[in-house]
Amino acid sequence: MTKPTTPTTTAPTTGTLDVPGATLYYERRGSGPVLLLIPGGGADAGLYAGMAPALAAAGRTVVSFDPRGQSRSTLDGPAADQRVEDWADDARRVLDLVSPGEPADVLGCSAGAVAALGLLARHPERVRRVVAHEPPLVEVLQDPAPYRTLFADVRELSRTRGPAAATARLAEGLGGEQPQREEPAAGLPPEILEMAPRMYANQPFFLEHVLVPFTGSTPDVPALRAAADRLVLAAGEDSRPIPALHGPAARLSDLTGAPFTEFPGGHVGCAEHPAPFATRLLETLTRE
Repeated sequence: MTKPTTPTTTAPTTGTLDVPGATLYYERRGSGPVLLLIPGGGADAGLYAGMAPALAAAGRTVVSFDPRGQSRSTLDGPAADQRVEDWADDARRVLDLVSPGEPADVLGCSAGAVAALGLLARHPERVRRVVAHEPPLVEVLQDPAPYRTLFADVRELSRTRGPAAATARLAEGLGGEQPQREEPAAGLPPEILEMAPRMYANQPFFLEHVLVPFTGSTPDVPALRAAADRLVLAAGEDSRPIPALHGPAARLSDLTGAPFTEFPGGHVGCAEHPAPFATRLLETLTRE
């Protein structure tokens, strides 16, 4: 079993990559086989700052980036509803830059997991293994209609009353979560707290342009089934009471035949519990 060790350095190298419609900011640490970490809506590369140095110390080139329109990745034009295909192709372009000609391991969380599934379906040759942690693809659930209504309400609230009211409604509708606060959450690693101001600034973009199109998208199940040997669906142990977060991964496991596993923590377990999350990730990536 591979476990992350204490890193000797935590400083990433950074760069930008021009892609159609945007300029992506990315971070890179370590050496060895590439492990791409895709953040979700509202987050950026800093989501993984708590565990990236340890993953690099375990012998990985750890790469993450800010999704287009969030934090340091700027759009060429005005804000607009985001497409899963664009985020998936952005991930593929980052891989072409940092791992040309070699397939890579990929972790995506939340909307980043939706993008990772799109990457696997659209560009399976670029991927060795994908771990999709809590993709909120509610359309695969037995009754997605209440969630469609919830997410549409949240988007409208963000536009009319602001992100605080919208996130409170989102937490209420999902159940089992607390609304986001304007101050950093107590107990988070200091590396994650550095991202907090950017995350709060990203909330209107996420709530108005990512939440509805990503949760309402339909995954390419036949393509994912064909690549099931390279796919692991995952959810947080603490998310079991929240069907919209835990349920889609379990359902996609049934639909594709890919394995399902649980990770420490909840929807943002990678930030709340970076050390055990990193250990579980390495175990999952090396499991035959």
